[in-house]
Amino acid sequence: MEKTKDILLAFYGDDFTGSTDALEFLSRAGAKTVLFLENPTIELLTQFKDLDAIGVAGMTRAMVPDEMASVLDKAFQSLIQLKPRHVHYKVCSTFDSSPEIGNIGTAIQCGVRTFNNEFTPILVAAPNLGRYAAFGHLYARMGIGSQGAIYRLDRHPSMSKHPITPSHESDLRMHLSKQINQPMGLIDLVDLGKNILEIKEKLSEEIEAGNHIVFFDAMYENQMQILGEVIDAKVDENTPLFSVGSSGVEKALGDYWAKTGKLKQRTDWEVLEECQPMLVLSGSVSPVTASQINWAVANGFEEISVSVEALENEDSEARLINDYQEKITSYLKAGKSVILHTSKGPEDTRFQETKAFFNKKGWDEQMIRSQTAKRFGKILGQSARRALEQVPVKRLIIAGGDTSSYVARELGIKAVEMIAPVFIGAPMCRALAPNSPVNNIEVNLKGGQVGDETYFGALQKGKKSI
Repeated sequence: MEKTKDILLAFYGDDFTGSTDALEFLSRAGAKTVLFLENPTIELLTQFKDLDAIGVAGMTRAMVPDEMASVLDKAFQSLIQLKPRHVHYKVCSTFDSSPEIGNIGTAIQCGVRTFNNEFTPILVAAPNLGRYAAFGHLYARMGIGSQGAIYRLDRHPSMSKHPITPSHESDLRMHLSKQINQPMGLIDLVDLGKNILEIKEKLSEEIEAGNHIVFFDAMYENQMQILGEVIDAKVDENTPLFSVGSSGVEKALGDYWAKTGKLKQRTDWEVLEECQPMLVLSGSVSPVTASQINWAVANGFEEISVSVEALENEDSEARLINDYQEKITSYLKAGKSVILHTSKGPEDTRFQETKAFFNKKGWDEQMIRSQTAKRFGKILGQSARRALEQVPVKRLIIAGGDTSSYVARELGIKAVEMIAPVFIGAPMCRALAPNSPVNNIEVNLKGGQVGDETYFGALQKGKKSI
């Protein structure tokens, strides 16, 4: 695979929405970055000149370990051909995973096989997203980009009750130890209070002690640049350094590269105009997204609820997709913004109905999660694509981590580039989707925890919260 300049960083995201916040922090730092939905071919890469970084938005957060390993081995082999300085496996900033599904330990094993580094750095903290790591424990704000309260992860009102991978352990080393059997070290807050040479020495000591995995604490934004320097110093010029973590990795390295002059922070973004009608597709089960849907409906948006009946069989699915497409088309023609959603929070009766439907098939939680994302992603994506072929829109919002990857593929999206910051962790992007009605339109992808209750209304008006 050819390239026109040195690639600083290539990342593989475990879902689509989460991948866009990594795209955001690289773009803000001044790195020309494109996020692809598949391992990019030479033909696709030639459409983008002078890239500093690339990302691939995957679906591994909803996969079982064997499937993950098969996908990631191929993905990492593809990325290593670009000869980037860093390769990052991007995970949710709440470290959403379990031994059975989205296993981060499996991703680390794949990374070790491909890159053979002496250790794997893990940085989950992202203070600008409201994610804080203290002495190995993770804390998260309720609602990224909001003023919500901060909770230890195992007591977080949303993540402790996650429908598939609830957080019962805030100590990241303990959590990961259930997924991989490797000695783990930590650069903690006390270490970060020392000078840069002492921090680098402490990291070397952790590695020499046999810790093949090393976590990094962070509480404040000014610590990210320091962590970027510490991690970047461990690159072997002969092979990329493989790391795992949230978009805090991109934030840390981007801040460091901007400081050293390798990058120049970008401030020239497109101006976002008010956009009505606007279409929202939500496969999120988060209570944060539920409050956003309720606010939007109370403030002029129309809503369409996806019925669990659509899962029954192909005839029911086809009939309801046609029904949703007609309803979307009708609302858009009337100039009304509309939200097509599969759930309004974990208390929505459809959530339990969906689990009951798949339980009848004898499926376990892992299969339920992957199939729910796949099936609902198809319904959301196909309903929207057919409607947009009749009534185009300028702006599309996709909410929900697991589902978003399937929705985007149904819409024919091949890649996205950031065009403007809006809510932290969820930038406005421009879609590359040849032969699709969403080609070249504005697309925003938000994870379940992103934003305050006014999120959809603010994006309709083109307002920025940052």
